[in-house]
Amino acid sequence: METHDLLRFVAETFERLGLNYLVTGSMATIAYGEPRFTNDIDVVVDLPTGKVAAFCAAFPPEQFYVSAAAVAEAVRLRQPFNILHPESGLKVDVFVASESEFDRSRLGRALRLNVLPDRTVSFASPEDVILKKLVYYREGASEKHLRDVAGVLRVRGEQLDMNYLREWVQKLELSDAWQVILDRSKKP
Repeated sequence: METHDLLRFVAETFERLGLNYLVTGSMATIAYGEPRFTNDIDVVVDLPTGKVAAFCAAFPPEQFYVSAAAVAEAVRLRQPFNILHPESGLKVDVFVASESEFDRSRLGRALRLNVLPDRTVSFASPEDVILKKLVYYREGASEKHLRDVAGVLRVRGEQLDMNYLREWVQKLELSDAWQVILDRSKKP
């Protein structure tokens, strides 16, 4: 299985189950920014407790490793869990959507992208990808997050909703991380 096959399987499964989801993380920064290697798929999903059993059953155990107990606990605590495809070594990092205003906003702003030859997949908006990468940078100061943000800014530039970005930079208290990006983008 290749990454695009896994993405297709995940998108089709989530949609068949009627789950609101969006692809985020590195795969989204690649879609909106500049290419780089990634070995996983990050997905935010609104997974109700009542759909946990159907969700787990949708990933055949002969192909995937999904711990039903871990999924149930993650949904209860609104924490991430993994779906593993042992044969390929690929994984899906699943982030259970919180009740936060930001998660509600980004799920509502998801965009359908033509990243596969014959289907669209729900992706976080480029602004929400930037914001989440800034959150990760604030938490761990990893330069890869700044590189990802810079790539999206270079490629998407004037297409970005800067008012939305500024509003959420304030709400999420990301001014310092945002300023680092703005300062770097001014340098020749």
